[in-house]
Amino acid sequence: MSTSCESVARYILPLYRAYVAKELIEKYDYTQVKAAKKLGTTQAAISQYISSKRGRMGIPNYAVIAPLVKKAAAKVAKRIATTEMSQEEFSGSFCELCKTLQKEKKISTGTSAS
Repeated sequence: MSTSCESVARYILPLYRAYVAKELIEKYDYTQVKAAKKLGTTQAAISQYISSKRGRMGIPNYAVIAPLVKKAAAKVAKRIATTEMSQEEFSGSFCELCKTLQKEKKISTGTSAS
């Protein structure tokens, strides 16, 4: 049995990172290495996010969740690109996204991300 945070981290965090990475690279001319450092992950993970090999699989309620995650990711990418946002602040932004998804009942607060 997993907690809500574990399920959200397993399914939504990779999607969030994928959208933020794509935004940083495509809109703000970040390299994969620079994006990886900002997001607290590896260049290899960023490569997989960009090629859609990671971050989009098995997400319950994807069609409903993805647009909200993408919108939040665009805001965070802009903040990363225009200010100094630490990895801790990035993690905090994900927690805020999770709270928003729970508040809007897009994810459950129980034991799964659906």
